[in-house]
Amino acid sequence: MAVDYTIRDGVAVVTLDNPPVNSLGFETRRGLADALDQATRDAAVVAIVLTGAGGLFSGGADITEFGTREAMREPTLWSLIDLLERSAKPVVVALDGLTMGGGLELSLGAHYRVASRGTRVGLPEVKLGLLPGAGGTQRLPRAAGLETALNMIVTGATMTAGELAESGLFARVVDADPLTAAIAFAREAAERGASQGQSHPLVRDRPIEHDNAAGFLQFARNQVAATAKHLPAPGKCIDAIEYGVLHGVDAGLAHEREGFFALMQTPESGALRHAFFAERAANKIADVPPETPVREIRRVAVIGAGTMGGGIAMSFVNAGLPVTLVETSGEALERGLATIARNYDASVKKGKLTEAARDQRMALIAPTLTYDAIAEADLVIEAVFEELGVKEQVFSRIDAIAKPGAILASNTSTLDLNRIAAFTSRPADVVGLHFFSPANVMKLLEVVRGEKTAKDVLATVMRMARKIGKTAVVSGVCDGFIGNRMIEQYFRQSLFMLEEGALPAQIDRAIERFGFAMGPFRMSDLAGNDISWAIRKRRYSEAPQLHYPRVADRLCEAGRFGQKTGAGWYDYRPGERAALSSPFVEAMIVDYSKSLGSARRAIGDEEIVERLVYALVNEGAKILAEGIAAKASDIDVVYLDGYGFPAWRGGPMYYADTVGLYHVERAIARYAEQVNGDAWEPAPLIAQLARSGARLTG
Repeated sequence: MAVDYTIRDGVAVVTLDNPPVNSLGFETRRGLADALDQATRDAAVVAIVLTGAGGLFSGGADITEFGTREAMREPTLWSLIDLLERSAKPVVVALDGLTMGGGLELSLGAHYRVASRGTRVGLPEVKLGLLPGAGGTQRLPRAAGLETALNMIVTGATMTAGELAESGLFARVVDADPLTAAIAFAREAAERGASQGQSHPLVRDRPIEHDNAAGFLQFARNQVAATAKHLPAPGKCIDAIEYGVLHGVDAGLAHEREGFFALMQTPESGALRHAFFAERAANKIADVPPETPVREIRRVAVIGAGTMGGGIAMSFVNAGLPVTLVETSGEALERGLATIARNYDASVKKGKLTEAARDQRMALIAPTLTYDAIAEADLVIEAVFEELGVKEQVFSRIDAIAKPGAILASNTSTLDLNRIAAFTSRPADVVGLHFFSPANVMKLLEVVRGEKTAKDVLATVMRMARKIGKTAVVSGVCDGFIGNRMIEQYFRQSLFMLEEGALPAQIDRAIERFGFAMGPFRMSDLAGNDISWAIRKRRYSEAPQLHYPRVADRLCEAGRFGQKTGAGWYDYRPGERAALSSPFVEAMIVDYSKSLGSARRAIGDEEIVERLVYALVNEGAKILAEGIAAKASDIDVVYLDGYGFPAWRGGPMYYADTVGLYHVERAIARYAEQVNGDAWEPAPLIAQLARSGARLTG
């Protein structure tokens, strides 16, 4: 049963019970409507309380129903809210844990809301390219105030009931069990209504009070235009709120509903919904069922206290897990600890962390210069220099000391995990955990599955990723795995375009206008140009048949490694990150073209974008065909969460589907004929799907 019905002390308690988040799909809506009808007909029932099972009220609508017949089957969410508002008996909603989207909108149709102080509420529809479609843009401003509601709706941010306790959204905010408090409040409301002959209050009847609503709405519109220019939903949210302010709640509700259905048809919403489902699908591994036993992770050891190792350690202590941090020299260890402390101090200064929380986290780190300290760790992560010989030394030592059953992980970004696993006597316990820098900030975690990696190891690290707030994507073993294997072809194309006639700033501007957070040259300067140089030098010996423009090597030979040296593809002023065009680099590029006898030509922005994005798509299709990635949507998650691909385009594979694989295939073939044909080896999967009219993302 999706809905449970009981009576307590004359109060009908209606419980949403649709795990995992009590989403409001058709069966739940129908069960709720039946329960409300039953409570209305029962003369012994004086009031109604809605609550949720599993420690939360509701995560909102079942978005798997969007665009299907089920979404519009009666009773719809609009109909349920109408039932609540028409109820002659007081309706109280007991909120706990989480109340999101349609769940919050449903509660706003009730007469009263009672919440535990820590309950988080929000209307996150804008993150799916939508606006709240069941009255959220009309009722929340009337309940919580115009400014608070608009900020929540436009950003999709959540707030706690404690933070909103004085707003008028809740009748009571309690520290005890909200259900018990709601039942008591419901009886009081019923008795008060009976004795005074009063009807119960509706949120929709409240006025929107603001000293200068028109001015505030215009300010909000200007902010959205500057920060969300590619996204139609935030502006539409403001339109709906403003319409309700100017024309009243009924007109506002009609305008909101019209806006919701219009946004459902936009490509941006389609892409954002694809991204939402792709993230959830990434956690599912076909041959590792959900019931696979997992190993307990109580203590973690990190080998290496550099930038990456320190960030990895922070990721775990932020989740409350103690970390043993191992270095080989006292100087390196002190430097790593100082960097971690500076990061936490910066969070304290910004108000994101209390001093007490900072001290608690620092206390969870046990610094050491001896490998013996890892003996009790359940998970040991190596984060040392990216060189196979170094990895061999480290894993041999880990293997000799780590306890039986410990998971041994490498943070390698390109190296062969199977060779690394072979350095140990227990390859089934070895897995790749490729964190992205800065590891304490970046959401993506590539989980690299070796030939012998045990299924319970995979199940354990996937669960662990959720605990530390990461989105994990499983990759097979190949050079660069999913993300770095694809980005190499992307960067390679950018170098070819330098050779042919473009300059770094033009290429970066073009792809950033497309929506990337950062172009290839700004990204390389941030990461360190010496990192890709080391990879290229390895390629020159391992794959001499591959053509790489040597202009990037000339840059590195000049000592221009990026922001860390104050000079890379761009110049940087001391203490600043702004990328300034470099006359030295531009002259170097032009001279390089001359040395090749290559006549430089004008390259348009459209060509720049196509060559960069289709290089990702083409390599992604090869990765998919080889089984390195299990699903095209996994590749999209890697690029959305790890490489700054614009979310409103859905990821490279989804974007290729929206363009049409027929057009993508023809463009790749055209570039293969016209420019640097050896850099374009068209993926057979794209041609195959294009001929059949199928899609990469299904």
